[in-house]
Amino acid sequence: MATLVKKFGGSSVATPEKMHGIVDRILRERKPGDRIVIVVSAMGDTTDDLLALAQQVNPEMPKREMDMLLATGEQMSIALLASAFCAKGQPAVSFTGPQAGIKTNDKHTKATIEDVSATRVKQALDEGKIVIVAGFQGITPYGDITTLGRGGSDTTAVAVAAGLKADLCEIYTDVDGVYTADPRLVPQAIKLKEITFGEMLELARLGAGVMQPRAVEYGEHNDVAIHVRSTFHDVPGTIIRREYTVQEKGFVIRGIAHDINVAKIAVRGVPDHPGVAYEIFQALADANISVDMIVQSARVSDNKNDILFTVTQTDLADATSVIEDLKDKMHFDRVDLEINVAKVSVVGAGMLGNPGIAAGMFGALAKAGINIAVISTSEISISCLIPEKDVKKAVNAIHDYFFPQGKK
Repeated sequence: MATLVKKFGGSSVATPEKMHGIVDRILRERKPGDRIVIVVSAMGDTTDDLLALAQQVNPEMPKREMDMLLATGEQMSIALLASAFCAKGQPAVSFTGPQAGIKTNDKHTKATIEDVSATRVKQALDEGKIVIVAGFQGITPYGDITTLGRGGSDTTAVAVAAGLKADLCEIYTDVDGVYTADPRLVPQAIKLKEITFGEMLELARLGAGVMQPRAVEYGEHNDVAIHVRSTFHDVPGTIIRREYTVQEKGFVIRGIAHDINVAKIAVRGVPDHPGVAYEIFQALADANISVDMIVQSARVSDNKNDILFTVTQTDLADATSVIEDLKDKMHFDRVDLEINVAKVSVVGAGMLGNPGIAAGMFGALAKAGINIAVISTSEISISCLIPEKDVKKAVNAIHDYFFPQGKK
């Protein structure tokens, strides 16, 4: 007997036929005594449709009201999927995020899960029911509905698995595991049998869309093993866990990530005195805006600095507003924006103690004729900001260098 949490994304529940396919698969694969919780996203393009509707009503819709709107997408999915199980004679019940005991902070549209009680979920499992939980949403201490940001259903699934002390959390997606690069961009990408939480977190943070970073972080903190596998093919996927149980030789680099949801902001002519960088980045933090790559360059001629950093394109308008509000106080010259940029990164714990990784990445980009605008590093990753038009060429060039065994 096992407690299993299974998450299905929007493409997996896009039609009634696909929902019935999930029901058939769950009932076919379930072993006697298994306790099953299914976390689902909104059907197909429902979230995008709701966002478009909000744009027509109010382009500056308050974030609290946006959460109220977007949360309705998952409610459709859970009611329909629970009903599909009931139609096959299997008792099932649906719960919204709040009903499932998912408690968050009050950062609307990008809330963070703070606790999962799962009392009603446990009770329903004890009654022999399959439980369907709405992903992507929770509730504040004040009773307001929140959403968790793009990919938030992954985080819901891992959090519910942690709250239930589940044996495994399975993330079903349109690819059959975690690859050395996006297989839709790099046909010769190699599927990994296992990857550590740290490496997966870095890949997700740097743009690998297969998992939301917070989901991986939640799994690591609560020691929840995560199995990323295909919705459409019954094959083993990739296990994300704390340490490897198998040895995969030759993988100094575990993967290559890319991100086109990037914008570069350059604050020009910032006075060169202590506390300036703090003021800029504290103001951005207060607005709940995450900053990634940061470069400061000195202008000796006028004793000023230029500070460059990147944010997501979805945060660009808010970030620009924050910086412009500081202009009179800080007396900098101007703000330059650039959106036709992208980030490519290599990730791997094996790069520690292996010199030449940076040179190999930069050499691959140079050979492909791709210019690098900004470079940033961590202990297990190197990232480069490049022109967006060169992303496919860049990822393939880097992959060919680090994974020659995948070349055809």
